[in-house]
Amino acid sequence: MDLMRILSQMKTIPLLAAVLMLAACSPISLANELISRAGYHVVNDLAYGADPRQKLDLYVPDHPNGTVLVFFYGGGWQSGNKAMYPAFGQAFAAQGILTAVADYRLHPQVRYPAFIEDSAKATAYVRAHAAQYGGDAKKLFISGHSAGAYNAMMLAADPKYLKAAGTDLNQVCGVIGIAGPYDFLPLTDPSYIATFEGNNRPDTQPITYIDGKRPPMLLAYGTSDTTVEPRNSISLAAKLRSFGSDVTVKAYPHTGHIGIIMSLEPGLRWTTGLRADMLEFINKTAPVCRG
Repeated sequence: MDLMRILSQMKTIPLLAAVLMLAACSPISLANELISRAGYHVVNDLAYGADPRQKLDLYVPDHPNGTVLVFFYGGGWQSGNKAMYPAFGQAFAAQGILTAVADYRLHPQVRYPAFIEDSAKATAYVRAHAAQYGGDAKKLFISGHSAGAYNAMMLAADPKYLKAAGTDLNQVCGVIGIAGPYDFLPLTDPSYIATFEGNNRPDTQPITYIDGKRPPMLLAYGTSDTTVEPRNSISLAAKLRSFGSDVTVKAYPHTGHIGIIMSLEPGLRWTTGLRADMLEFINKTAPVCRG
């Protein structure tokens, strides 16, 4: 992990955030040790496919309220592990939401669109098994940060992935994108060009597939994000609204690409309103889901 890059991303939030982020690089992180285990339990390594990367962790509330949230983390489609995100699981399972954090295959093992296909399979798996853990399959939300937000948004933008996995976009209650790249051509980084097999392919962009109304969405970003420019969320919101979709956009001042997801860590939730905004969106949307 590039420590200087992390520190530069963290410059707009307190030093504690940088310490916690650096600690998360180790298997036993300080950040994870600070997370409460009260009110939920974790079921690890549920397989939604045959590959070792096709597994998810399920954070099961002691008192579920029926809502279900699937989360895909970022890492440029090249890195990441579900074990790094217990704070996300706790943030929502402690509020009664059955929460899944999913691994998916990464480049160079796979290329576009395999990581989207994995995300669809994980979503279908959670929907199929939600009732077993107190969840309501009719109240399913998908979410992600950065590259994971791209994965989540592609499921909503292009319904073919969910259909191939045995579910349907009409069965998704809402979508939450956190600092996601949705309209990011042309590519200049050689690794991303390899991942998407080309530097200027509109068929790889979520915004390309918005051709009608989509499920309600919450798009969140930090105004100081220099990794994924805020225009991604702004342009996607405009296109969604042009087709009558219900879109809520939240911009957090002085917050960068890492800072926004770190604001779900205990002790850092005051740095943005992300957790509160996500809970408000879920609680408002769930009662009127199409399911």
